[in-house]
Amino acid sequence: MGDNGTGAVPIRDAATVVVVRRDGDQIRVLMGQRGAGAVFMPDKFVFPGGAVDPGDLALATSLDPDNEPTLARALPLAAIRELWEETGLMLGAPDVSAVPDAAEVPEGWRGFFAAGLGPRPADLRLFFRAVTPPGRPRRFDARFYLAEAGDLFNPVDDFGGASGELLYLSWLDLAAARKLALPFITEVVLSELEAIFEAPHDAARPIPFFDHDADGSHFRLLAP
Repeated sequence: MGDNGTGAVPIRDAATVVVVRRDGDQIRVLMGQRGAGAVFMPDKFVFPGGAVDPGDLALATSLDPDNEPTLARALPLAAIRELWEETGLMLGAPDVSAVPDAAEVPEGWRGFFAAGLGPRPADLRLFFRAVTPPGRPRRFDARFYLAEAGDLFNPVDDFGGASGELLYLSWLDLAAARKLALPFITEVVLSELEAIFEAPHDAARPIPFFDHDADGSHFRLLAP
């Protein structure tokens, strides 16, 4: 995706994953703090996520060689990879048929497949989309996905494999999360999550999209 004429910084496609943990009536989400030296959103608490990389597109081809790689198939894979890299948690399941030959596994995915797992993009639900406003040092067209902690392969509190990019990884209820230093868009996402939790079976709920043009920043709704 280009810069839409709103600035010189290119816009990269990205994926963010909000993992929901349900303990009885208590609902919590997984967040961590970006480091003080981070170029993008330093010191802010965020959900795991990052840009789509060539390995995600390559993996989309390896998993489905009869179809051309597409961004739509690479985005949920990027969300799964970023969750694994930043938290050590794996949204996957043992599935020999889903594991490509070692020579076909992109470098960024080798550790995931070495565990004998196949990623499970079908477990993700797209629920929000946002483009970073102009004037930021980095810009992303980020798709936000919901995942259930119950679908994770490893224990939900096992962050031993985390890269260290996100500090203070924690499961937080929405009220506690709102008290943290948050980017504006994360505050909006938390409000959308609350609305989703109030009507969890509303499959027709439109997807909010925060975008920008010559007239400024605005929200519009996308079909689910």
